[in-house]
Amino acid sequence: MPGHFITFEGGEGAGKSTQIERLKSFLESQGKTVVVTREPGGSPGAEKIRSILLSGEAKELGPRGEAMLFAAARADHVDSLIKPALDRGDWVLCDRYADSTRVYQGEAGVDTAYLDLLETAAVAGIRPELTILIDVPAKIGLSRVAERSKSDDSGGPDRFEGEALAVHERRRQLFLSLAKEEAYRFAVVNGSMPLKVVEDAVMSAVKNTFPDDLKGQDKPLMASKGTS
Repeated sequence: MPGHFITFEGGEGAGKSTQIERLKSFLESQGKTVVVTREPGGSPGAEKIRSILLSGEAKELGPRGEAMLFAAARADHVDSLIKPALDRGDWVLCDRYADSTRVYQGEAGVDTAYLDLLETAAVAGIRPELTILIDVPAKIGLSRVAERSKSDDSGGPDRFEGEALAVHERRRQLFLSLAKEEAYRFAVVNGSMPLKVVEDAVMSAVKNTFPDDLKGQDKPLMASKGTS
C-alpha cells in the first residue's frame, strides 16, 4: 500500500502511548501525514465495543466470546480507518493490533487455530510492516498503571489491567515468544530504560525499517529484531 503501518505492543503500563506520540512528532517533522489510533477502538463502531470489553461486561462471554468481539472491533477499525489511511499514503501508528489478541486471549486458553481464523477475517490482509514491542517486567508495568489511575480519574484498572501479576507476566513472555517467531517484523525495546533511551531505540527501529522514506539512519540502540 502507499502508506506505512506500524503497530506498538506490550503489556499494561509499557509506555506505548508516550512513544507513539514521540514517533508521530518525528514523522511529522519529516513531512509525513500521520494517523494515530488504538485497539480495541479507533473507529465509532469499534469504540462502542471497546467500552463493553474494558468495562468487563463481556467477561461472562468467556475468552472465545471476547476474542470474537475483539475481531469485530478490528474489522470495523480496518475498514473504516486503517485501510483508507494507508490508501491515502498516510503513516498509521496503532496502539495494539492482532498480536494483542493472540497474547491476551491465547493466554486465556483460546485455541490458536480459532484465533488465526478470526484474525484472517478481521484484518483483511492489512498487517503491520513493523511491530515495536516495548518490553517491561509486569511488576513495573502494573506500578505505572496504579500511578496513572491515581491522577487521571479513570476509576481504577480496567478489565485486563486488574488481573493477577502472574497473568501479566505470562502475557509478557508470550509477547517475547511471538517476537522471536516473527522476528522479521518485530523490534523489541527495553521499556525499563529512561524515556529518551526508549525513544532513540524506537526511532532507530523505524529508520532501519523504512530507510528510503526517512532522512538519515541511526544504528539500533536498545531495539533489535526479535530479541529483548
